[in-house]
Amino acid sequence: MFKRVILFIVTNLAIVFVLGIVLSLLGVGRILDQQGIGLDLANLIVFAAVFGFGGSLISLAISKWTAKRMTGARVITTPANEVEAWLVQTVERQARNAGIGMPEVAIYDAPDVNAFATGMRRNSALVAVSTGLLRAMNRDEAEAVLGHEVSHVANGDMVTLALIQGVVNTFVIVASRVVGHLVDRVVFRTERDHGPGFFITSMIAQMVFGILASIIVCWFSRQREFRADAGAAGLAGRDKMVDALEKLRITAGQPHLPDQMAAFGISGTAGGGLKRLFMTHPPLEERIAALKGRR
Repeated sequence: MFKRVILFIVTNLAIVFVLGIVLSLLGVGRILDQQGIGLDLANLIVFAAVFGFGGSLISLAISKWTAKRMTGARVITTPANEVEAWLVQTVERQARNAGIGMPEVAIYDAPDVNAFATGMRRNSALVAVSTGLLRAMNRDEAEAVLGHEVSHVANGDMVTLALIQGVVNTFVIVASRVVGHLVDRVVFRTERDHGPGFFITSMIAQMVFGILASIIVCWFSRQREFRADAGAAGLAGRDKMVDALEKLRITAGQPHLPDQMAAFGISGTAGGGLKRLFMTHPPLEERIAALKGRR
């Protein structure tokens, strides 16, 4: 756990450092005009886009590297046993049927019944399953889970989610700075440059807008789960996917992937009321009903 936190902090500091260099190269040093009175909207938008899209896309670009280290996933290069050989052969067949390049196949040691897919390109992705899944599921159920992850890759879900995250990040940064600037000028009556009121208000606004924006990202994430379930039904069979989701429902409540990777797993946490708005995965009961409704 401590290693994951350190990796997360170091990775994000490195991303901020790289984006800072990009801003310097673009000549974006401040978001106020030359007189220090009004907002330079062009600079603000460039600043927001670099951090909004840049952070999201860099995270996606290194997602395979990060996922392997956060979960300790071991890529199967040469299958050591019959189970590993079956995993590689199944993913290879499904990838061919889905029209994508062969992903890397990995196993990570974890008690929870889970799997994930990540990667920046459809033809160079990573599909990983937990040891808990291999112990709890039979071959048909595991095949359906693999189909679900391969469908995520084929649908380009990781890239689309990163782009959506980039858009909302950019909006949040711009909107929070505009609000902070207005409050600093109107309420705190700062006439030139920015005072403490700008920084405090911008920080609060960014948190509020960030929470609201995450509702949009989570909504999309839930929709892509339905599409990946449907894709798995096509690759492995509808009944196998229903059985796999039923098995996930039975084993619900066990530990899940690290928070930074929760949206990539096949199973998310349950919730109701307002918490439902922030769920990255639909309830398993809804996913099962959706599949059973398909003919």
